Amino acid sequence: MSAPSSPRPVRWGILGTGAIARLVASDLALVPGAEIAAVGSRRQASADTFAEAYDVPTAHASYAALVSDEAVDVVYIATPHSRHADDAALAIDAGKAVLCEKAFAVNAREARGMVEAAREAGVFLMEAMWTRFHPTMSRVRRMVQDGELGSVHTVLADISTLRPTDPDDRLFARDLAGGTLLDLGIYPIALAFDLFGPPDDVLSTAQMGPTDVDEQCAGIFSYDGGRQVVWQASFRADAGRGLTIAGTKGRLRNDRDWWKGQPFTWTQRDGSTSTVGAAPEGNGYQFEVAHVCNCFRDGRTESPVMPLDESIAVMETMDAMREEWGLTYPNDET
Repeated sequence: MSAPSSPRPVRWGILGTGAIARLVASDLALVPGAEIAAVGSRRQASADTFAEAYDVPTAHASYAALVSDEAVDVVYIATPHSRHADDAALAIDAGKAVLCEKAFAVNAREARGMVEAAREAGVFLMEAMWTRFHPTMSRVRRMVQDGELGSVHTVLADISTLRPTDPDDRLFARDLAGGTLLDLGIYPIALAFDLFGPPDDVLSTAQMGPTDVDEQCAGIFSYDGGRQVVWQASFRADAGRGLTIAGTKGRLRNDRDWWKGQPFTWTQRDGSTSTVGAAPEGNGYQFEVAHVCNCFRDGRTESPVMPLDESIAVMETMDAMREEWGLTYPNDET
């Protein structure tokens, strides 16, 4: 009697060929039972170059052709924020499961439309909040939830880098929804939602640059139970990129690039220390890919780890902050 065949690989289509698409494509090779079936770009040359670099069998010269490819099960959207809603709609209309880069959309209106479309079509949709799926961050979340840190009252999070203003860079382009909030600030904001849920009170501020996007922003999220999350995001200086989560039994501290799944130091009240977690193989995107593959095989239309309603709530919070700052994007006007 022959052995049963292994499950068919989950076949991915990569929509977009920029830097983030390349990082995810590289890590997708680390996931057993996953493969890249096709890539789509707005230019055939870009699609061909990407396909050659990552051994992708089919290169499409349009996003519409990619989502229509019958060899694709899941579409990974790696375009700028300003395109997420439209590109997700293409894939959802084609009946494809979708993993959409963060920030999920430009605003909550777009996010709600994406979620409504996916739910109506009965297809999987998830925001690519890759940090949430790292084994290290999963361990940190359990430590908070299980009370290993005692009662947690303080979270301090920085995500910053020095980037000179460049009008030709999408990060500084208002028409592409550039700025620190949607590109960097989303990380500590999503962390706060993951650990404590939506904040009960929000204070925030931002400094605009010459291209009319926020080049630096910061916020304080307060919770009725006494918890507080203080975060900042910046293109104007590198402030260390650290994260501290402090409770009555001690603190967890990561001194560099916490959102990439790097290990933490656990310092207890008696001064003893230990290491929590380990640096991931590759770039660290393989964990969210594996999660989506499992959800797809199980017939899920939503992730229990990164729920769609939470993605909407995060966008609502960022909308409210931008309104206070006077920061709008062309997408807000449609």
